[in-house]
Amino acid sequence: MSYQNATSELTLGSRPGLNNLQRAEGATEDGDYGWALLENQLSVEDFVKIQSAFESPEPRQTISMSREQFVQRMKEIIGWGTKKDYQELFDKVDVARDGFINWDMLTSFMLLALYEKDEQAKATVVPQWKTLEFLPVKHKDTIQKIIFLKSSSRYLTISKEGLLGIWGENLKLQKLHPITSDVTKLKHLWVTSMVSLENVNKIAVAFTSKEICFYDLLSKEEFPCQYKLQGLKATPFCMDYWYNPLDANESLLTFGDITGKVQAISFTTALISLFERPATAHEDEDGTMTIHWGDLLSGDHKCCFTLEHTLHQGDWVRQVSYAASLDAIISSTTSNINSVVLAWREKSKRHLKMTSFNIAQGIHAFDYHSQLNLIATAGIDNKVCLWNPYVVSKPTGILWGHSASVIAVQFFAERKQLFSFSKDKVLRLWDIQHQLSIQRIACSFPRSQDFRCLFHFDESHGCLFISFNNQLALLAMKREASKRVKSHERAVTCVLYSSILKQVISSDTGSTVSFWMIDTGQKIKQFTGCHGNAEISTMALDANETRLLTGSTDGTVKIWDFNGYCHHTLNVGQDGAVDISQILVLKKTILVTGWERTITVFRPQNFNQFFIQPEEWKGGIRHHDDILCAAFLPPQTLATGSYDGEIVLWNNSTENAHHVLHPDYQRLLKSNLDIESHKLLSAGRSSPTIPLKDQTTLRTSSSEIDTEGNNAVMRLCFLESRKNIAVAEGANLVSCGGSGYVRFWDTSKKQLLAEFLAHTGAGSITMSTDKLNRYLVTGDLDGWLKIWNIEEYCCNSSKNKVTQPPTLIRSFQPHEDRISCLEMCELSGRSLIISSSADRSISVTDVCCSGTWIFGQAKHWQIKNYISLPERDTNLMESEIQEKSLRKTPLLSKEESCLDPMGHYLLDQKNKDSIVLSSEDINLSMKYKERNIYKKKTQKIHNYEVIRKASSAFRSLSIGALKELPEVNKPTFLLDHEEYFKEDTEENYSPMPEILPLSENLRAVFDEKNLFPKEILDREQRAKQLCQETSSEVKIKRNKKHL
Repeated sequence: MSYQNATSELTLGSRPGLNNLQRAEGATEDGDYGWALLENQLSVEDFVKIQSAFESPEPRQTISMSREQFVQRMKEIIGWGTKKDYQELFDKVDVARDGFINWDMLTSFMLLALYEKDEQAKATVVPQWKTLEFLPVKHKDTIQKIIFLKSSSRYLTISKEGLLGIWGENLKLQKLHPITSDVTKLKHLWVTSMVSLENVNKIAVAFTSKEICFYDLLSKEEFPCQYKLQGLKATPFCMDYWYNPLDANESLLTFGDITGKVQAISFTTALISLFERPATAHEDEDGTMTIHWGDLLSGDHKCCFTLEHTLHQGDWVRQVSYAASLDAIISSTTSNINSVVLAWREKSKRHLKMTSFNIAQGIHAFDYHSQLNLIATAGIDNKVCLWNPYVVSKPTGILWGHSASVIAVQFFAERKQLFSFSKDKVLRLWDIQHQLSIQRIACSFPRSQDFRCLFHFDESHGCLFISFNNQLALLAMKREASKRVKSHERAVTCVLYSSILKQVISSDTGSTVSFWMIDTGQKIKQFTGCHGNAEISTMALDANETRLLTGSTDGTVKIWDFNGYCHHTLNVGQDGAVDISQILVLKKTILVTGWERTITVFRPQNFNQFFIQPEEWKGGIRHHDDILCAAFLPPQTLATGSYDGEIVLWNNSTENAHHVLHPDYQRLLKSNLDIESHKLLSAGRSSPTIPLKDQTTLRTSSSEIDTEGNNAVMRLCFLESRKNIAVAEGANLVSCGGSGYVRFWDTSKKQLLAEFLAHTGAGSITMSTDKLNRYLVTGDLDGWLKIWNIEEYCCNSSKNKVTQPPTLIRSFQPHEDRISCLEMCELSGRSLIISSSADRSISVTDVCCSGTWIFGQAKHWQIKNYISLPERDTNLMESEIQEKSLRKTPLLSKEESCLDPMGHYLLDQKNKDSIVLSSEDINLSMKYKERNIYKKKTQKIHNYEVIRKASSAFRSLSIGALKELPEVNKPTFLLDHEEYFKEDTEENYSPMPEILPLSENLRAVFDEKNLFPKEILDREQRAKQLCQETSSEVKIKRNKKHL
């Protein structure tokens, strides 16, 4: 139950059919004692009367009532209820026993009662689970740890043999990487544990070789080992990591070994460096710095210090954790003596104080709930015990129900529930307040008796992972049916807008495509099973918006018409499953990115079959990591962004790369170019550029930069309306990435002009902009949207990078989960924002309006009636009208449509001998076309100068005084109207010819050949013949299948 539900119960007052007499008697027909309480039967009208009774005639004063006054007054103004009921209510409110209460005390009691009722309702909600699913893991040995990286929205699994599995948020295995390249060493080396150091973007892995290795997650290489901690006295068996969210420099790494020793490393400057470089430290060939444990004990590293205790006395430490609210390290063993130990520091003292719990037969695991201040232990004696950390003598509660040893426990923190898993593979969910088992789950787990089990519940995603040796089972929680409207049955992955149809097109992880009316929210049609059961990850429309392209995780891109017929299937993954992140449809090519360092290209003029194979991209591989996104700026500029933060600029005509942009390279170049500054001045360069031939040296040195966030480029957008950017020297490219930053680039100067943090601590973000580039919309993993005004942002270049963000118009949360896609569109002069989310909903809102509509809601809307149009300048409106009329002109003719097989057949016949033009030839051809257009006296809207003015803002408008009109002579009918309008005689009129009958006038039968040009009729005849041939081929294939 939510707070809204609780409030609605209060608003409703009495139940239907329950009159005042029944309420006064405390009727409980359904046996609900809670409803019989007086405070649960009061309605809003009753509370208004009570408030008026406490009001004083003097301002800013309230009336206090004694017990007798309160009972008498309430009987008078409410008119129902017994004297005993009001006396009990008074005693509940008067907690301090002062003998009087006022209005503030009464309202505080009611709010607290509603809160407790809401919490109880949450605790009694039983989650529903999907079917148990075994993930296709490739680990060959026991899985030792599962962690979730919030910064990159990825899961990591590590197995005993040292294989690190990288999983996407959709639980698709992306990579399987060995964390060490020493094959001979792996035979005698086991991984025991792993933790994530989220504040410094690293992971720490413990080995049986008595060492802990720290791997960098942001390096361009595959998880290089940055530090290697050696010299430990025993093998570390379990680890835990914590950092201060208010000061990320303060962090603590704790670990327990097989001798019973619990040790901790407290870092004080984690963001700068975990360890110092002492004189005894040395680096390996791969750049790994070796740190000795003895140096840490002796205090040689000023940036950290160590803590330890040995109270477990020789028993293996099974689990260790740091509880920030207790400021204590909790550890456990399977021994019945000192089963659980709490160790803490007092002020600045280095030694630890300890207290312990002695539990019969010992425990396997524990978990701590900070809000309830409870420690739950998984007992070997089949019991789950709840402990108060300050009471070691006996548990505060015992949960009975398991018939075998309990091997794992974990709190469901939000609902104040507890999971427990026993050795007989029975999963139970407990209500902590009532100490009752509310759910028992016995799934079809593997039947093996000897297994190593790992239990991990990801509360944010509702995913429960249980490993059985090298198998990994997933038990996903079904989303509760809430009052929020759902647009799809599955998580929505992409959303598009068709300006011609005025429809919104959406896709989901269940391979379903839906079409919605933008102005009413009504669903028009729906295509199911477009790619079987595979997820549709992205979509795109062709230039004429007559074809829909869908990209799926099955490694294919399909081309559809709006009737649901698939015309072509592009074999992107070469018959393999790949993650397609974006499809970019250009005039002569279709570009697909997402899973490789190169661009996959298809050329529509070669679409002469149903299954199409990719062709070679002439530019080759220029990225060092997977390409995630791309953007195109006419006439020939292509930009691609990769996971490592690189943006490569290409010439789309020649398919060659010419520059690489990166947020760190500019800063690094400034420091390296100080030595040769005279060379730069002699060369006359205003800003450093990065040619491709110098990238090897640059990347080698850039790995030394201490990056605080992930620079992955998730989305690129060109600001096409800034066509006079060559003159203004401003930003014309926007990028956003996994660290929540938005960056503005000047591609002509190859310079980063601005960088600001749009979403703090939200991880990966996405964005979109409108056609006129006035607004920028960003969305994060928590469902928040922010609208920025970028019309005048970074319009001029500067030597110093701008860090001040643009004006923030709105910030709101239309979704409950990750925003997967954003789209901006224009409707009746209004800028609309369409957003899709993993919470299965699609919303639409206006830039300035606070209202939000969800596609799929029962009541359709009329968006024109709700969204208010802000007042704007008329000159700007005229500029937008010109832009709209320009957009209505199709970019490609029907003969040049990149997805029309018939059109490409004719185009190929016409341009068999065509070659790729150089940039100079293209510019000359454009000028020649403009001159021809001018000679043909077409509308001025096609003139380049008019287009340039229409796409700019107020600064590009030239407004001058109007010229005086010359004197105009008056017409004849005004000077002498009688002479002009006098009637003529009949002789002056020629006789009207007699109209012949229709039968005589129509001398020939109607023939359409006389009305249409021969070229159009020939083309139509060819199309009919092609349609007949294809239909006959389909019939022949069907007959063969039946035979």
